[in-house]
Amino acid sequence: QVQLVESGGGLVQAGGSLRLSCAASGSDIIVNTMRWYRQAPGKQRELVAAITRGGTTNYADSVKGRFTISRDNAKNTVYLQMNSLKPEDTAVYSCNAFIWGYEYWGQGTQVTVSS
Repeated sequence: QVQLVESGGGLVQAGGSLRLSCAASGSDIIVNTMRWYRQAPGKQRELVAAITRGGTTNYADSVKGRFTISRDNAKNTVYLQMNSLKPEDTAVYSCNAFIWGYEYWGQGTQVTVSS
């Protein structure tokens, strides 16, 4: 059974940093593009960052220069390093991946940035 398990959320002051992790578990899986999404209360879910298996990345304009997505293919894990956090980054962050043609989501982790 394939699962995406996230960790690393929490409460941080504006200007601080957090690192999120998302590990895909399952037998003989190959994970292609992995993505981080976020959803703030009352807002639509938005794509924050994505990384292909080969390491090509893209970011939402709102996080460029502050967030860095990376991955460890051997561990089927994706990371999101978030620096210079702002109150508007407060949201539930979820990782997403397609594995063998099926879409999987993590359970979500809360990130709260206080001003």
